[in-house]
Amino acid sequence: MRIRLLALPLMLVLGAPACRPAATAVDLSPSQWPAGEYDQFIRAQGVDRTSAGAASGSNGAVTVAYNGLAARAGLEALKQGGNAIDAAMTAAVTQVALTAGAPISYFGIMSLVYYEASSGKVYTMNAEWNTVRGETSPGTIPGSLNMSSLEGLRGTAASGRTALVGGFMKGVGAAHDRFGRLPFAHLFEPAIEIAEGGMPVTSHLADKFEFRHEDLSRLPETRALFIKDDGSDYVTGDTFTQPALAETLRAVALQGTDYMYKGPWAKKLVAAIAADGGKMTEADLASYDVIWDEPLVATVGDYEIYTNRPPNAGGPSLIEAQLLAEAAGLAGDAAPSQSAATLRKLLDISMVGLLPPATIAQLFPDLDPSADARLTPARAAALWKRIEAGGLPMRWKSPSSPGHSDDVVAIDSDGNIAAITQSINCVDWGRTAINIDGISIGDPASFQQAAIAALPPGSRLPAPTETGILLKDGTAVLGFASMGSGLHIRTLQALLGVIGFGMTVEEAVNAPDLLMPTVDSAGQWVARVPEGRFEKSVLDAIGYAYQEIPASRMRFGGEGLWVGISRDPVTGLLRAASHNRNNSAAVAW
Repeated sequence: MRIRLLALPLMLVLGAPACRPAATAVDLSPSQWPAGEYDQFIRAQGVDRTSAGAASGSNGAVTVAYNGLAARAGLEALKQGGNAIDAAMTAAVTQVALTAGAPISYFGIMSLVYYEASSGKVYTMNAEWNTVRGETSPGTIPGSLNMSSLEGLRGTAASGRTALVGGFMKGVGAAHDRFGRLPFAHLFEPAIEIAEGGMPVTSHLADKFEFRHEDLSRLPETRALFIKDDGSDYVTGDTFTQPALAETLRAVALQGTDYMYKGPWAKKLVAAIAADGGKMTEADLASYDVIWDEPLVATVGDYEIYTNRPPNAGGPSLIEAQLLAEAAGLAGDAAPSQSAATLRKLLDISMVGLLPPATIAQLFPDLDPSADARLTPARAAALWKRIEAGGLPMRWKSPSSPGHSDDVVAIDSDGNIAAITQSINCVDWGRTAINIDGISIGDPASFQQAAIAALPPGSRLPAPTETGILLKDGTAVLGFASMGSGLHIRTLQALLGVIGFGMTVEEAVNAPDLLMPTVDSAGQWVARVPEGRFEKSVLDAIGYAYQEIPASRMRFGGEGLWVGISRDPVTGLLRAASHNRNNSAAVAW
């Protein structure tokens, strides 16, 4: 059995503006697309790529790391007069339906970076997890997660206390209210048609059904949706429908997001969580709101990077990594795929982003640990000196020693950019596997007890998402997003490729990529790379132990995914690149 883990599935959207059509003229349903297009994209759902999907155009483009059909849905929003926000949100909503709520959920999380061309202002929105206000003993929340085995990946306990308050749907509504152009209800049309009419089960989804069979059978509502009447799993080629989800999405489309946060759906959710011992209340949902904030901004090379600020945790790490690469002089070196010295530096820099910021602060108390300080070249230069001197506690193993989520970025020809990341933040539905009227409720608290305990109850939990926008000479030129357990190291590499080595987005995606390292029994780190992507001579010369991971084990091997769309500030040409593995796609017009 092949288990496919999706920590943060990902997509980017760029689109051209158009005159807003009359509401009656808009219909984004796949049945209304040009003949054959839906069938073409539904067939591609079961096909894995071996190189990045690429597309170019002048009016709009959409790219995704998974589920190319969602990209086509976003493109339809652009073609029918929508803007970047409309396209991004349509694609994101569609993608959850296409994954049956396994790696992403309408009750998951979202972060947004948005550039408004008319004002030149960048906004960020945090719609990530809130902890539960009645959870006063988070250290006793049941559960754990161990990625070293299939059984460990399943988790260790089913409990309502493992649920957190997710902001994804609240974020969809808030982003659309502020910046959207199409009427809100139309954003749901592709997802509703797919949920109601059904979709073929791909091998990816069949693996998930098999993996979670016991957990999906635990509760009557979940079992009725995911298990056949005879008790067997849906298999590759079966048609999978989600009628309850279609009805829920219709209710949200017509009544707004309060249907989930203050209405009938909220009541059902709280009752189900309480039945499993959870402490979430209707007040937790009713009081949830997104956080609009100023972005984190830093200059790296000829570019300015705009990303999310805390309580998001990924934004500071993203910028710090690029500043460390600059301090290490990587842009003046040979590319990592050609130079062991560059590759070794890249591995050392990636280590910083994989350690908790509190650990770095304890090691180097003279370095300001604040998010704003981490945006400065001076601090990066000082930290790089400590890294070169062996100041970090973790060690790469010597060769002689024994031995999941969804992102969206949108740019239109007015220059507006919307970049989002979404995730369920657990392994495929989670062990508890609660499902409320077609919407999956994950168990993100089952492995984040320490992080929850560090905050007052009801607080916003930091998320590691790394999503952003690049500006050059004051003009937006790139939107990007990343996902997967190895998202930090993949973002570091891809952005370095664009900023430091002048790569196109397609070249940055297709360049040989590092995976998240593993730690051996002695506490030493072992580098991991996709099998056959680097020359053996380069790997052997880095001086660190490494493992080559075959494609069939990439998710277990710590894969990171990064996609991007660039816009030429002179010609307006859009270049979109999707992930170079899985059923990704890039489309344009």
